[in-house]
Amino acid sequence: MPDPKHLLVVRFSAMGDVAMTVPVIKALIDQHPELSVTYVSRPEFAAFFGDIPRLTYFPVDVNQRYKGFKGLARLFADLKKQAKYNALADLHDSLRTKILRTLFKLSGIACRSVNKGRSEKKLLTRFPQKVLKQLKLTTERYADVFRELGYPMVLDYKPIKKLVIANDTINNIAGEKTKPWIGIAPFAKHKGKIYPLDKTEEIIAYFNKKDVQLFLFGGSLLEEEICMQWESKYQSATSIVRKLTMEQELLLIRQLDVMMSMDSAAMHLASLEGVPVVSVWGATHHYAGFLGYGQSESNIIADDIECRPCSVYGNKPCFRKDYACLNNIAPVTVIDGLNKFLP
Repeated sequence: MPDPKHLLVVRFSAMGDVAMTVPVIKALIDQHPELSVTYVSRPEFAAFFGDIPRLTYFPVDVNQRYKGFKGLARLFADLKKQAKYNALADLHDSLRTKILRTLFKLSGIACRSVNKGRSEKKLLTRFPQKVLKQLKLTTERYADVFRELGYPMVLDYKPIKKLVIANDTINNIAGEKTKPWIGIAPFAKHKGKIYPLDKTEEIIAYFNKKDVQLFLFGGSLLEEEICMQWESKYQSATSIVRKLTMEQELLLIRQLDVMMSMDSAAMHLASLEGVPVVSVWGATHHYAGFLGYGQSESNIIADDIECRPCSVYGNKPCFRKDYACLNNIAPVTVIDGLNKFLP
C-alpha cells in the first residue's frame, strides 16, 4: 500500500454545494485507501459526512472565531496544529478560501482549486445567442481538483438507497410508514427557482385526496409559517420545518418514495439518501451542472421558453417581469412526475 496521505478539503457553503461534494469525497476515499481527509466547513453540514471512513470533520464558524482575515489566520494556525497535510483541495474558490490556500501555499503545501467554468456559464445564460449545451457536472469539477493533485478517480452516479434507521423523534412526528411518503420542498434561496406557491398548493391538495403522506420541507421562519398553514389545511400534510436536526431530517428523507424539489439543497439532500427527485427548474438549467448526484434527467420538470436559463443561481430578476419559465408549468405535470414513483 502507498504511504499514508492526508488531504485538507475546504468548502464553506452553501448547503447544496457542500452536499454535492459528499459523493466525490466518498469515491476519493474508496478509490484511494492510503488517503485520509480533513474536511473544513460549517458546523451544520457535519451530518453529511458522518458515515465516511478516514474523514475528520473540522467545523468552522466564519461569523465568530474565524471571522475576517484575522479569523482566517487563526483557522490556518488551528488546522496546522490538527495534522500534517500533503495538499489542500479548495472546492469553493471564494475570497475566504483563496486567502486560506495562499497561507498554506506559503507554508509549502500544494494547493488546487475548483474551476467553476464561469465563461461557459456566461454563454449558457446570455440572451439572445445563448449557447445551450450541457456543461461539465459540478461533481466532476470537484473531482478534477483531486485529479490535479494526483488522485485519479471515477464517479459512477449510481444512487444508493440507505437502510432505514429507527428514530424516536421521527416516529413521533411521522408515525409508522404504512403508505407512500412524498417529500415536498417548495422553497429556494432565490425567486427565480421557486415554483409559485399557489401551484404547489394545488399539488398538495391533489395528493391530500390520495392514500399518501406528505412531508413539507423548508428552513426559514416564513417557510415554517407557510408549511404550518398547509399542515392545518390538509390532513395528509406534515410540516417538518425546524422540527428536526439535520441528522434526523436525512433519516426521514431516506424513507421517502420520492421528493419534489426546486433546483435547491433539498434535491441534493435527497440524492445523498438515494431518493428519486422530481425537480422543478425555472430561471436555472441543469445544463449548468447542478443536477443532483444520481438523479435522472427524465425527472426534470421545466419549460423550454427561449430566454431560459437566464441565471446560473436564479438570483437575477426576471427581465420579462412574469417568471414565465415557472408559471408556464402546470401542476398536473409535476403531479404526473410524482405519480410515476407511487404504487
